[in-house]
Amino acid sequence: MQLSDYVNTFGQNLLQKYGERVHKISLNANLTCPNRDGTKGIGGCTFCNNVSFNPNARDPDSITSQIASGRKVIRKRTGAKKYLAYFQAYTNTYGDINQLKQLYDLALSEDDVIGLSIGTRPDCVPDEVLDLLAEYQNRGYEIWLELGLQSSFDETLKKVNRGHGFYEYYQAIHSAHKRGIKVCTHLILGLPGENYQHFEKSLSRVIDEGVAGLKLHPLHVVKGTQLAREWLRKEYIPLSQDDYVMAAAKLIEMTPREIIYHRVTGTASNNILLAPEWCSKKWNVINSITQQLHNLKVNKTTLTNNKQTIQYA
Repeated sequence: MQLSDYVNTFGQNLLQKYGERVHKISLNANLTCPNRDGTKGIGGCTFCNNVSFNPNARDPDSITSQIASGRKVIRKRTGAKKYLAYFQAYTNTYGDINQLKQLYDLALSEDDVIGLSIGTRPDCVPDEVLDLLAEYQNRGYEIWLELGLQSSFDETLKKVNRGHGFYEYYQAIHSAHKRGIKVCTHLILGLPGENYQHFEKSLSRVIDEGVAGLKLHPLHVVKGTQLAREWLRKEYIPLSQDDYVMAAAKLIEMTPREIIYHRVTGTASNNILLAPEWCSKKWNVINSITQQLHNLKVNKTTLTNNKQTIQYA
């Protein structure tokens, strides 16, 4: 029993498409964010300490060196020999187009890098960047635009100092669709003031907009953030592992099979994680989600069989 038995996972999708394993190599291009540089705000989102997403965030090596390091680790761990350059840290479409093109080209100049996955915000996706990504895709590269929406509720986005609303997401995903670019949307479960009904509505809204991929993350509290201060004052209580697992499994169940899950949980390293403690144990969470999906399938099958028996009798 493994996750891909119940979920259309990114890894299995790429394996079927390319006939071999393809892995992402996480990169930090030393870019910034309009919610940090004063354009939209300072300090960033209340939950954001980029070290929690990218351990190379503080003092990044060159793109070439990062790819070499990532390649070495992945080959040893899985044997994969093809990669996507995943521009992960901060906002990777926020900058001069010539600078961005130089960074993307540098990553794609590696023979074993077959595409790009570009992490960004919905309010930072200008046409010139989308045109560039479409050009790469037309040349045969695997291209994904990863939009960090987190929630479809403007009230929540304002509360966490996100600096954009759902409308910017709507604009970005439809601009990408016009160019045939695949979009993976990030959703966070457990944002302040939200419950399962919010999670379900956010998922429904992004599905309605034609998303091709999804990432689910639990909200974790890390050092150096406004959320950490709220947690210390007991103004924020994180989800329990059981609640997260149940919510994630239900959301996966309601997702059309053609949509690809790039991730079903997220982690932070122990040296910066404050809460919840279970967010440091990625495979425990993935295995629990897999088990929950199995249980939901068994229960659904049992219910169907019982109905058929009653009708036959």
